[in-house]
Amino acid sequence: VVWIVCVERPYELLLIKEVRHFTNPGGITGVFNCRWSCDHTPHSTLFTDEMIQHISNHTNLYSAQELGDPINCSPELTLHGAPMQEPRRFYKIRPLFEMLRKQCLQIPSTHKHSEDEVMVAYKGTRAGTLRQYIANKPDKWGFKLFCRASSSGIIHDLLLYQGASTFFNVPLTEEEQMLPLGAKVVTTLSKTITEPQLSVVFCDDYFTSFDLIQNLHTNLGVKCIDTVRPNRMGGATLITDKELVKKGCGAFNFSSAEGVLAVKWFDNKCVNLLSNARGIMSTKNVSNDGVKRPAQRSMSHTPAKSRRWYFPLFGYILDLCIANAWLVHKRDCALLNEKPLSLKRFCLAVAHNLHIHNENLGQLPLHSDNRGRCSLCPKGVSRWKCQKCKVFLCLNAHQQCFVAYHQK
Repeated sequence: VVWIVCVERPYELLLIKEVRHFTNPGGITGVFNCRWSCDHTPHSTLFTDEMIQHISNHTNLYSAQELGDPINCSPELTLHGAPMQEPRRFYKIRPLFEMLRKQCLQIPSTHKHSEDEVMVAYKGTRAGTLRQYIANKPDKWGFKLFCRASSSGIIHDLLLYQGASTFFNVPLTEEEQMLPLGAKVVTTLSKTITEPQLSVVFCDDYFTSFDLIQNLHTNLGVKCIDTVRPNRMGGATLITDKELVKKGCGAFNFSSAEGVLAVKWFDNKCVNLLSNARGIMSTKNVSNDGVKRPAQRSMSHTPAKSRRWYFPLFGYILDLCIANAWLVHKRDCALLNEKPLSLKRFCLAVAHNLHIHNENLGQLPLHSDNRGRCSLCPKGVSRWKCQKCKVFLCLNAHQQCFVAYHQK
């Protein structure tokens, strides 16, 4: 990722160490629900003295804002330096999402997939029409994403919604281009399923139609179990809602055609369902919340307030990385019959690893054929050179400048 800092100094590429110092407090402060850049009040029960000292040294208000404000902010900046070919929407943050998506696609998935929309909270006015409103979501205002998750809760694919140009970089056939938005989203996300013949997709009535279920099975081999609106059931002949209510709670009626089963049953209200897979009810109840499971991370989400409209999306990327990593950790612990870490403990472990274990990576002594003046002591001459810092330092029985230099 090219990260430009343009506050009171020329353009320069940041060190990985500096980026770690920036992202590390996001995970820590998210656990304790305090401002990322303005409030790092430690909790002594979970913080070590070393972590407290690190946060106070590296994450003051100015440095956090200096690093945070200009993330990928240059209009000319594109992924790998290629000229920008896409419509100019989400261009500031899309390269990071593409990197994240490629990594998520590499995670092995189960055969049950849930597809739904996700809202990234944003109430500002700087994003224009990219900000959406969905009444039945916990975060009603924000950026809309479409995600595909497996039954383990791990998100494997995602799609940024940006209106008419949402599918500008997705290859679609002429038949797929004529589909409504919901069907087009499900088709796009289902194309990246690794074993489509063995997989079942679950989604809600916003996406589902009789034609969608047939097209997915014919073109991709994917089966579906979905709730559906009455006007999208492909002309299935079922009894009316009024007649079903008279039969009482638990009553149902069904009809089938062309390999698709249409079911209507009455619980608190009448519900319609379309399916071409076996075990329609028990499977639906178990697997319809896959996309919602990573929302547990929202209880300790990365606080990413900024005047930059795309900064909440950057915070969502950090949250999704941690949520997916934690779910993989839980899955692996179950296979090893070990107790997994809680989500908050896992976040702190990630933050601890970012600022302690890798800071001295590459700072090893390298013997050189030429001698050079020691960078620490005024009269020292040495053949030992730091592999990372590229400076000569004394390293012998009498002078340990190499150690002293890296501890100052």
